Amino acid sequence: AMERNYVSVFLLLIVISCALAKDAGKKDSKDTTAKPKLPQTLSRGWGDQLIWTQTYEEALFRSKHSQKPLMIIHHLEDCPHSQALKKVFAEHKDIQKLAEKFILLNLVYETTDKNLAPDGQYVPRVLFIDPSLTVRADITGRYSNRLYAYEPSDISLLYSNMQKALKLLKTEL
Repeated sequence: AMERNYVSVFLLLIVISCALAKDAGKKDSKDTTAKPKLPQTLSRGWGDQLIWTQTYEEALFRSKHSQKPLMIIHHLEDCPHSQALKKVFAEHKDIQKLAEKFILLNLVYETTDKNLAPDGQYVPRVLFIDPSLTVRADITGRYSNRLYAYEPSDISLLYSNMQKALKLLKTEL
């Protein structure tokens, strides 16, 4: 049982050092020249340089008023599938560039809007909503049992689905 104690102490140290590092980082970033950015926490690691909305309501409002499509990513911090998808999403240069054309929201909780769970509340799932606030049920991944799920190996499909969400927009409006 001795090793067990070491492990928990070690984990505690990691948590403490992360917390301290975060605070240290905050104090240094008093750079007034940079345009104010939303706290990095909103990205939750999906793309720190992208602008993320905080709530579903805000995202819908912004989508409607900017006439940009909305991309919503449902995920959970402790889900290995979510983590794996997040990693390839954040490291994919083309996706990160294309994401700038969207209103972006990532959620670690479910909304009360049933339209965001057309075939269940699984994670990770990615849905597109157009500025008329219609969920794009036609933009799906490759799994028939989880229509809006993507695996890391599906990243190029997700990229082309993002392009599709933007392209159809141009022809419809």
